[in-house]
Amino acid sequence: MPIFISYSHKDKDFVDRLAMQLVRSNVHVWLDRWELSVGDSIVDKVQEAVDGASALLVILSKASVESEWCKKELSAGLLRELEEKRVVVMPVMLEECTVPVFARGKMFADFRTDFDAGFRLITEGIAKVTSASLGRIKEATYHTDWSIDWGDVNGRFAIILNYVQVPNKEPHTCLTNIEILATPAATRAFERTKEAEGVEAAKLHVVKLLLDKVNEAGGLQPRLADEREKIYKFAMKGTGRGEAYEVRIGVRRIGEDSGRDILVNTGNVIAGTYQHMTEVLGKPKNQRP
Repeated sequence: MPIFISYSHKDKDFVDRLAMQLVRSNVHVWLDRWELSVGDSIVDKVQEAVDGASALLVILSKASVESEWCKKELSAGLLRELEEKRVVVMPVMLEECTVPVFARGKMFADFRTDFDAGFRLITEGIAKVTSASLGRIKEATYHTDWSIDWGDVNGRFAIILNYVQVPNKEPHTCLTNIEILATPAATRAFERTKEAEGVEAAKLHVVKLLLDKVNEAGGLQPRLADEREKIYKFAMKGTGRGEAYEVRIGVRRIGEDSGRDILVNTGNVIAGTYQHMTEVLGKPKNQRP
């Protein structure tokens, strides 16, 4: 999903420079002057863009804090923050001005004296909401860091998901490695989706197939009693003709032996990955991509 920039047109020179720098860094930007055409409903298009954006960059200047239009965009962004319980609005300080109440407790990207320093803070901030292949799942007693790698294995498409589950108070860590190897037909299907919708959408399709398959098997919850890896192997069908995959899931524990067994909910971490990807890519969570 794109990054929406809320600003006053009096600051368009700065915003153009910022937007171009973001585009050069491979960030998808929604800017009204780039996206709107003659005859478009401005209200509908802007509301749609705000609802579908990964985050809102709110440019704070003397002009923008007085703009009724900017206030409406800000209100929509803050509502999303409350509903989704995550950072959506990211303030950008262009010049000294009366800081809105919402921003007084937020870290902001400061462009008042150094453009490069402010830009670095923006790229660091939006990385968390624009990367569909890296993430962290936070639970009350532990967190899970994960990543998705993909590539070619002898002419066949492959996805590798890695999970590291770290308890807050226990002296062990759990590692989960999932390898998905596509058949030639599935490889061709992946390439078609990649060409039509992008590589992240193609990976999301495979992750959804995996999540459905694991849920059918009851979530795959191995009980780890020692250092030995628990391994599951199975075939997985896709939605297209001849689309199929070979799957290997390996789960193990490392660290201190506490004498207690550890139960790992594999389905839960895959679900967390799928949720993160749908949020970043703007795909409905209850539908196939």
